[in-house]
Amino acid sequence: MPNGVELKGKRVLVVGLARTGVATALFCAKRGARVTATDTRSESELREAVSKLRAAGVSCELGVCADALFSEQDLIIPSPGVPADAPQLLAALASGAVVWSEIELAFRFLSGKLIGITGANGKTTTTSLVGHILRRAGFSTILAGNIGTPLIACVEDSRDDTVTVAELSSFQLELTTAFRPNIAVFLNLTPDHLDRHHTMEAYGAAKAKIFANQTERDVAVLNADDAATAPYAPSAPQVYWFSRKQRVGQGAFVKDGQIIFRGDGEEQAMLRVEEISLVGAHNLENVLASVVAAKLAGADARQIEDAVKNFAGVEHRLEFVAEIGGVRYYNDSKATNVDATQKALQAFPGCVLVILGGQDKAGDYAALREDLSQRANLALLIGSAAEKIAGHIAGSVAVEHAKTLERAVECAAHTARPGDVVLLAPACASFDQFENYEHRGRVFKELVHKLAERAAVSAAAATTLTGK
Repeated sequence: MPNGVELKGKRVLVVGLARTGVATALFCAKRGARVTATDTRSESELREAVSKLRAAGVSCELGVCADALFSEQDLIIPSPGVPADAPQLLAALASGAVVWSEIELAFRFLSGKLIGITGANGKTTTTSLVGHILRRAGFSTILAGNIGTPLIACVEDSRDDTVTVAELSSFQLELTTAFRPNIAVFLNLTPDHLDRHHTMEAYGAAKAKIFANQTERDVAVLNADDAATAPYAPSAPQVYWFSRKQRVGQGAFVKDGQIIFRGDGEEQAMLRVEEISLVGAHNLENVLASVVAAKLAGADARQIEDAVKNFAGVEHRLEFVAEIGGVRYYNDSKATNVDATQKALQAFPGCVLVILGGQDKAGDYAALREDLSQRANLALLIGSAAEKIAGHIAGSVAVEHAKTLERAVECAAHTARPGDVVLLAPACASFDQFENYEHRGRVFKELVHKLAERAAVSAAAATTLTGK
């Protein structure tokens, strides 16, 4: 317990009852806190969660978040979906209340080594790959954070010899005070979540809090090729870099088709770039970052090479779904901002039919124009941001207003020719039509698999008719 906090008898308010909020409320209640959980949703919408919370002694205030609740607490833990500048939180802070994110609370109880990974894009792939490498290298490894399992839910499983690899969002980092990863990775910084953070400066500052409490015993890892990230390099910890374009003083880079790790003045070949199965230059960056983090955590070159070669990738991240009649379908539902969609498009040489749209996050879709012009045959627009996207990309590519994902897939299937790629890379959030990006990706894959089944039936029928 690096910065232990006594919860017994404390009044704790948990705001928001999604996965993280429920886990936080249960954690605090188990340690003797007097926990109140609140959410603007009704009890009928949260029936299963509320039943579990009340069984643990948690008081639930649902349907409204009353101001009085915030003024009566010793500690307030808002879920990541609750903006840090929500008026009730700002009022609580002004009155002297302690307001922490869930990862701040979890850190104060977590045992072992912590690797934290943030950035606008590539967090999940990099987190998954680092965890994959360390597990294959024999380390007791926990994967947590924004990747799916709340960090607070992993505390009980952590030990002194555990390495916890946590994906960290700006929403989680902005309300931290003592949070300190032993190895902190900042992958990149491109426009995203400006509907929440309002400015790039605020967004970058929230991400950079990953370095705020590091000491000379810790390590910071940054992208030497990303001009927006480099200024956030901290002074206290040791700084390592990764680059696919240039040699670095400390860290990982590409030389003559090999990934090289440089540390303590010595260079060591780790693996050949051609051995990486992940598609796209952005995934090469993710691998470089993972090599640095895993090497510094204790994995050796052979273990890293073996793990990278055997890493199949992550669901919803340029995930190959199927090939139907010579047309390949890829699911990149996690491309929820413009930069991620650019990287997805750049992973293919051309002949792409791309599905764009969803809930706008104050994105500038005009940045897609060049890649669409060079690599795409058709943009199929869905969701509430469709009209804005159409205006921003007008003239760069043919546009089809499909409105729904089902209609977009059907249209793509009728339009695509052998050798083409149908790519779901929306550049938007999913909440206008889906529960989350995972739900959107699953629906896309189901639609593609139905296409494949129909194609197989048609092929079988044709074979029967011709007798071949």
